[in-house]
Amino acid sequence: MSELKRIATRQSYGEALAEIGEKDDRIVVLDADLAESTKTAIFGKKFPDRFIDCGIAEANMISMAAGLASCGKVPFCSSFAMFATGRAYEQIRNSVGYPHLNVRICASHAGISVGEDGATHQCVEDISLMRNIPGMKIFCPADDLETKECIKALMDVEGPCYVRLGRLAVPAYNEPGSYKFNLYEAPVLREGKDVTLFATGLEVIEALQAADELAKDGIDAEVINVHTIKPLDVDTVVASARKTGKVVTIEEHSIIGGLGSAVAEVLSENHPTIQLRIGIKDKFGESGPALKLLEKYELDSKGIYKQVKAFV
Repeated sequence: MSELKRIATRQSYGEALAEIGEKDDRIVVLDADLAESTKTAIFGKKFPDRFIDCGIAEANMISMAAGLASCGKVPFCSSFAMFATGRAYEQIRNSVGYPHLNVRICASHAGISVGEDGATHQCVEDISLMRNIPGMKIFCPADDLETKECIKALMDVEGPCYVRLGRLAVPAYNEPGSYKFNLYEAPVLREGKDVTLFATGLEVIEALQAADELAKDGIDAEVINVHTIKPLDVDTVVASARKTGKVVTIEEHSIIGGLGSAVAEVLSENHPTIQLRIGIKDKFGESGPALKLLEKYELDSKGIYKQVKAFV
């Protein structure tokens, strides 16, 4: 695969916010003292009267967003995933989830690719936490264009949403003009017959590259981008499992409660299929360069190739 431009999805998020902010004055952006890192500062500089820095007070931020949503505004709240979901969980559950308000929680710095900030900041439990909240929709876009289209599409979604974003600059593989985004459909990026690779977020490009290497060994892997984790595209998941007979889930998240669990739940009820879950295996992250950590935890294309080949 040729070299692609690398852009962090948090950057794409900030740019998308500024763009949709011009078209809809209901949008209010809140941040917990991390606007430069989450890139909400892009919106804040453009629309200072609709930007609120809540300070290091994530629970208050969510409560404020709930109040704004109850008055007809569409608040976007941002912080690091660890704090946005962990520190403010009660407020998300009771003040946003229970009344089913139109609050968008867009958390950056998710997963171990946070890098040197270490385990305390590397949230690998956020999808699991958000999946358990009734009515919460969860999105994990894979690259620059997908993130921008996802953020724009949220304006037509009813109820609370969680968007998982990253710190690491990742390859922008989708091309303007030829790319079509649908919130609730998991696109098949590569057809295959021997095994299905369900990937989400930055793991999508790694899965595609792993599939290229598997093909050299005669293994025909189907690659599906699960950018919407809840509600999961059940039809696509089941159809691909029926087709290949083996499935692999790949996520920069704990294998407990995330994409792997969501796919396993669907298949156990609809089409029991042998499955391999690739992700963080019931452990915390550690400090180190992001790319080295992905390599160590076998979440890069080489690690995925190795695990899938042994599985098949």
